[in-house]
Amino acid sequence: MPLKLSLKPGEAVVVNGAVIRNGERRGTLLLETRARILRERDIMFPEQVKTLQDAAYFSVMQMYLTGDKGGALYDACISALADLMEETREEKDRTEILSITRSLAAGQVYKALGTCRKLVRRDSEAEAQHG
Repeated sequence: MPLKLSLKPGEAVVVNGAVIRNGERRGTLLLETRARILRERDIMFPEQVKTLQDAAYFSVMQMYLTGDKGGALYDACISALADLMEETREEKDRTEILSITRSLAAGQVYKALGTCRKLVRRDSEAEAQHG
């Protein structure tokens, strides 16, 4: 079953490392084979990394976009997650960090990225409430 992506005018998506930007009108892409896909709103750039949660997300995102499930990127992910675990006191967050680690170890990088995204959003919401 193909994956249907509806794109807003000018919206970009990364498919297997290639950046595809929609034209001036709303558009639809049908992906009929398995691919690594990430919408523009879910892409983090190095200069956006401000917190340990961001660093963990960024490293998992790099693994996902490159399709690399081992080596230096995997080591960077585990290091970022260990740093985050060391600083995290919330039990719910600690449980999610362990879930991310398990997903990575099982090669389920997209699943790890989704869980990591939740941590970043929750951190951003908490920051907005307190600062």
